Amino acid sequence: MKLNDFDFDLPDALIATRPARPRSAARMLLAEGGVISDRHVFDLPQILQPGDLLVLNDTKVIPARLTGTRSRQTGQGEAVARVEITLLEPAADGWRALAKPLRKLREGEVIRFGQALSAEVAEIAGGELRLRFDAAGEAFDAALQQVGAMPLPPYIAAQRAPDQQDHQDYQTVWAARQGAVAAPTASLHFDAALLQALADRGVDFVHVTLHVGAGTFLPVKVEDVTTHRMHAEWGEVTADAAAQINAARAAGRRVIPVGTTALRLIESAATQDGRVEAFEGTTDIFIYPGYHFMVTDGLMTNFHLPKSTLLMLVSALMGVEKIQEIYDHAVHERYRFFSYGDASLLIPDGRFRAGIGD
Repeated sequence: MKLNDFDFDLPDALIATRPARPRSAARMLLAEGGVISDRHVFDLPQILQPGDLLVLNDTKVIPARLTGTRSRQTGQGEAVARVEITLLEPAADGWRALAKPLRKLREGEVIRFGQALSAEVAEIAGGELRLRFDAAGEAFDAALQQVGAMPLPPYIAAQRAPDQQDHQDYQTVWAARQGAVAAPTASLHFDAALLQALADRGVDFVHVTLHVGAGTFLPVKVEDVTTHRMHAEWGEVTADAAAQINAARAAGRRVIPVGTTALRLIESAATQDGRVEAFEGTTDIFIYPGYHFMVTDGLMTNFHLPKSTLLMLVSALMGVEKIQEIYDHAVHERYRFFSYGDASLLIPDGRFRAGIGD
């Protein structure tokens, strides 16, 4: 299985830099029963069935992009330089982070982010650094909201800088558990009105947590994709959430994750017989064609990068040839791609489900 098997031509003009307004006005490609149709996200209450269970990732994105200054005494006086920081995840006594430029930083230096926040460079190793901030808990959260910017994906950040509007746009309406440095972007299409319409239809919801990391944007660099090593991300499926998913499956109802993050988490928590167990910890599950899905009956997701692990995941769900057809259609019909782009609802015919067609 080669990397080029997951390549396609994508015009730059189709990369969305702002979301649709309102959120549920985004277009949605529906692929079900081998048929492709063009819909909108607000059509979901007419498409989904009463009893369907949507699995929602309730992670909350932190404003993890920081611009600071470092100062150092030289023979000519004090030299001040700008530093770009991207927080990755909490670590023992600080935060793991990336810095640009990294090579000029020294352990023990202090980086100041305006008047609200500063951090000491506690350690530099492996292309990363560990920062020890001068605030913690709620004080740190408040300062971060004041000085941080939302960590937009590289393909958006290359076209425009993050702004205050992204604090709202790049966050789901049900975000609850702080810790992600990237959004579960399929969930950005939902607003309060759509959630109410789905509830009125009889669609059920269950929340899980996967803190999306910066590794989600890392490219695949190996030609044989089966040798690619996935990044690890922390997630939790509570006992109550597992019970809701198992009850839906036992009743013959469909389990449909909203986003690849929710899908990867519930598949990580599943046993070989298709039951979901309570789960807390890191997962580096890599789903590519040939994988047998244990729990998932469908997926709502955005359109993904060429040669990405997420494109491999949807190819595993729908089949490589079907995904090629879907993406050809999306490009031809000028769907908007990536994090702020349009959506797809993918419902396979069932032959890839664990225990079916083995």
